[in-house]
Amino acid sequence: MNIAVYPGTFDPFTNGHKDLVQRASTNIFDKVYVCVAENSRKETLFSLSERINLAEKSLIDLKNIEVIGFDGLLVDFAEKLNAKVILRGLRVVSDFEYEFQMSSMNKKLNHNIESIFLTPSESYAFLSSSLVKEIAELGGDISKFVSSEVKDALQTKYK
Repeated sequence: MNIAVYPGTFDPFTNGHKDLVQRASTNIFDKVYVCVAENSRKETLFSLSERINLAEKSLIDLKNIEVIGFDGLLVDFAEKLNAKVILRGLRVVSDFEYEFQMSSMNKKLNHNIESIFLTPSESYAFLSSSLVKEIAELGGDISKFVSSEVKDALQTKYK
């Protein structure tokens, strides 16, 4: 079975994230684990359980995916899931430098796991969780960028 992990903090999960998961799970992999990182180095708006729940609701219509939380080294977690691939999205050129460094380090930590990069669909190339949060905080319409569940959760947080 061809299994990939798609890690991130997903704070919050956007339609850009969903697009990438959908394309990967439909066209490339037999199973995709969406791995929501605890990541104590990042200040998140939503708790780990909230982020997992929102990702699950956003992906409810996809079949061969599973949303799961994790803490620790991604390559160790991927190995536990029998994943051979780490899936990452690249929106802009500046993403590449960081992702290339992470990919190289992950390869040193576990030479059996590859990294694959997907670019977003053109309609989501500009989209980031940070921008979505900023627009929501300022009262803007985010309905084109996130699921209705994520929209509602953001509006609740910023009330």
